[in-house]
Amino acid sequence: MRHTKVKDLLNSTTTLPEINAKGWVRTFRNNQFIALNDGSTINNIQCVVDFENTPDETLKRITTGAAISVTGSLVESKGAGQKYEIQVNKLEILGDSDAEKFPMQPKKHSLEFLRENAHLRVRTNAFGAIMRVRSVLSFAVHSYFQQKGFVYVNTPIITGSDAEGAGEMFKVTALPFDNTPRTEDGKVNYKEDFFGKETNLTVSGQLEGETFAMALGQIYTFGPTFRAENSNTSRHLAEFWMIEPEVAFNDLNDNMDLAEDFIKYVVKYAVDHCGDDLKFLEGRLTEEEKSKPQAERSEMPLLEKLGFVMDNNFKRVSYTEAIDILRDSTPNKKKKFQYIINEWGADLQSEHERYLVEKHFKCPVILFDYPANIKAFYMRLNEDGKTVRAMDILFPGIGEIVGGSQREERFDVLVEKMKALGIEEEDLWWYLDTRRFGSAVHSGFGLGFERLVLFVTGMTNIRDVIPFPRTPMNAEF
Repeated sequence: MRHTKVKDLLNSTTTLPEINAKGWVRTFRNNQFIALNDGSTINNIQCVVDFENTPDETLKRITTGAAISVTGSLVESKGAGQKYEIQVNKLEILGDSDAEKFPMQPKKHSLEFLRENAHLRVRTNAFGAIMRVRSVLSFAVHSYFQQKGFVYVNTPIITGSDAEGAGEMFKVTALPFDNTPRTEDGKVNYKEDFFGKETNLTVSGQLEGETFAMALGQIYTFGPTFRAENSNTSRHLAEFWMIEPEVAFNDLNDNMDLAEDFIKYVVKYAVDHCGDDLKFLEGRLTEEEKSKPQAERSEMPLLEKLGFVMDNNFKRVSYTEAIDILRDSTPNKKKKFQYIINEWGADLQSEHERYLVEKHFKCPVILFDYPANIKAFYMRLNEDGKTVRAMDILFPGIGEIVGGSQREERFDVLVEKMKALGIEEEDLWWYLDTRRFGSAVHSGFGLGFERLVLFVTGMTNIRDVIPFPRTPMNAEF
């Protein structure tokens, strides 16, 4: 008999005379009641065992973490909290689990302990919920862009260009480390490497994405990106997923409209399709915050916060206006900020972004028109010659969740900006071709997928919203 998912059994509209369910034991009480979960839902189904007619050696093997198959009838539950339960006629142990050694015991574990057991943590309620929400959000990303007529483009993971100009990239090489070929001046001879040049793992698919937007009109990428920056924080990963749309003929205002509409769509999609999981995560967050000082607690429960994002327009504020607000703010005047804002041109830190969102405006904020010297070379220079058509979207609890811009479509201006930063034209000849042949206004943005999942789930550490986090000094699993 083919097994039925626990989710479908719990959502059944009638009792059923014979069904089969498979899953993992969460708890086993009184030698009679099994809480069974198969990952299809956060909710367990209770399986009632006839212990008097079940061999003792079988009962002893029904332990937390064991994989089992149960056959029986779906009947109305006599206990509170669930509509149906399974009256077990036949039980088979598919895989034993040593109760004394299985790390995921039915008790509260610290998040740090669970990170050390990332291969098993998804068997807990919290991580099962997070990963189901992540999956639904991933589908929502594709759903939104496909409905809007965007073309999904797979940009390269191995690249010879540094889109951000940051230089913090993981090198890709097939050269031997113990006998690396050198040039006459002692430098590594990349001409003898696999690709015949220096290559890295990508930090962004944007530049390649732009080339496709200038032919297909509107495209998006959604794939892994890599940063070799030594940031051991709750907001940074060395490997993460990035969503990057690029749209021909869109200016900065169109770009802001697209980003806001996109975020509202995917958040609503998660709320509509992950009710049980988000309700559980809301309760988890409320419980966790009881131990925090009042000032550090969320002002809204999770679902209310998600509703607030869906139902309210994002506040649009120029960088110049934001600097004035920050300079005159109480934390700045009392030197409570770690990075004091003294003058225009400062690169905003997470503490400044969160102040604007959480304390001043109390809603998501889109900052635009940043100083050119703190932004990337490809952003369009404004007429004032000192700011660029950049935008960042700031969210409560996270800070920057989206970074984007109108791209510099003018060939001469782009070349001058590259020269000023020491970027060789020959390294990006193909990118410059898009400005040589049929250039037009175009815009795009990047959204770190894990930061979106972080916001929607209410988690506070980005390592807890990706299956196997990659961080400095940690590439376990």
